[in-house]
Amino acid sequence: KGGCKTGGCNKMNAYDWFDSMQQPTQSEFNNVYEIRFKNTRKEFFRNANGLSLITGDFVAVESDRGFDVGQISLGGILAQLQMRKKKVRGGLDKVKKIYRRATKEDLEKLQLARSREHETLVRSREIVRILNLDMKMSEVEYQGDNTKAIFYYISDQRVDFRELIKLLAGEFKIRIEMKQIGLRFESALVGGIGSCGRELCCATWLSDFKTVSTAAAR
Repeated sequence: KGGCKTGGCNKMNAYDWFDSMQQPTQSEFNNVYEIRFKNTRKEFFRNANGLSLITGDFVAVESDRGFDVGQISLGGILAQLQMRKKKVRGGLDKVKKIYRRATKEDLEKLQLARSREHETLVRSREIVRILNLDMKMSEVEYQGDNTKAIFYYISDQRVDFRELIKLLAGEFKIRIEMKQIGLRFESALVGGIGSCGRELCCATWLSDFKTVSTAAAR
């Protein structure tokens, strides 16, 4: 139970001894887990059905008009502390639910959704060029049930992408969410090799980007 949190071969990997530890007043029915989705996206979900879960399990979770599939990255006290650190507002009733352990059908649907992402990204970039929009489409992430996609983009100014959303929704038959990101977040999404010769920290374990001052950059 517990184990490596980064999923890579980093020397800083550590065993999570607090993975199953809960507060005295807490039960598995109100335990909160941190779920990791594609790349660096993480959210918190409540184990409303009292499932027996461990770090690394794939689960189907509540989403807007459907469900998503992700992997448990934290549980127990550490997940609670992470919620406080991220300043997640509202009580447990506001936290979305974990429906079930991911079934074979859920994982197959997730794999199908992932297989669509590259083609969708290429086509969306073509549409952006046709519409002459001042933006760069960086990444596409499909929801686990294959009914919605998040389009991550970079732009130095506000972009009117109403027409873009209409074209994307019509072509791919999905619900569209546009999410503006910065260059540092793009590096975390796309990944790569740093000057040290290893995977980028932001794409493996670094989840919070500290502000870089002008003096530090110089």
